[in-house]
Amino acid sequence: MSFRFLTFNIQNGQPWSDEPTKPVVDLEGVCEFLASQDADIICLQEVERGFDGGLQLEPPPHYGMLRSLLPNYDSVFGYPMRNELEIPFGLGLAIFSRTTLTGFARTDLPAAPITFEFEGKTRNASRRLLISAKTMIEGSPINILNTHLQAFFMIKSSSNEHLDQRNLVELKLREQAGASILAGDMNSAPAETLVEQFQRAGFESVQTTEPTWRRMPYVVDHIFHNAQIRCLDRQVVPTTTSDHHALVADFEFAEA
Repeated sequence: MSFRFLTFNIQNGQPWSDEPTKPVVDLEGVCEFLASQDADIICLQEVERGFDGGLQLEPPPHYGMLRSLLPNYDSVFGYPMRNELEIPFGLGLAIFSRTTLTGFARTDLPAAPITFEFEGKTRNASRRLLISAKTMIEGSPINILNTHLQAFFMIKSSSNEHLDQRNLVELKLREQAGASILAGDMNSAPAETLVEQFQRAGFESVQTTEPTWRRMPYVVDHIFHNAQIRCLDRQVVPTTTSDHHALVADFEFAEA
């Protein structure tokens, strides 16, 4: 049987606008878009709003609203480790699944030793996060991993020079047994070698050519899968519910 997988950076629920406007949140619009895609498994990035000083609201309000608006899905959520000099952008990861999720785990990804200026303050690069869970689809187990890596190109650097986050994700990929998918916002600029690194760990991206981010023509959002599952189709789905587009892929389990 086939199943549908979606990954989407929702920019903490802020719709895209070409005009500079006061940020608004439209999680209902996000959920309407998600419902239209009919995905069995959904990985979301930038679920919550980030704040100066590293504040993380508990319980996470956007995640709570998403759970109420997506009642037919089981779900898990994780914040990254706090950074008191955080850029106030979106943060937090969630996995939603029509089938029960088990074995939730988190892997904290270290911050690079970089400082930079933003809005008149000296900032530190951020710790990031990888979350994982397992589920069963028609009796077949699958491992789901979701991450959101540092956008080094936005702070005048490169993940090719700061490999710690990528290397920890690669280690987790090499530890997977059975059908596995890694999804998320990899924040990889064209000259960075993240895709090739994960290929060497046995994971292929479903697409590497069509941009997924409105602000720059970069393929930053990926769905990687190992040889135990086969990609039948994939599509970058434009939406104005975020500054990212969604990436959707249909899969089937490969024959043994």
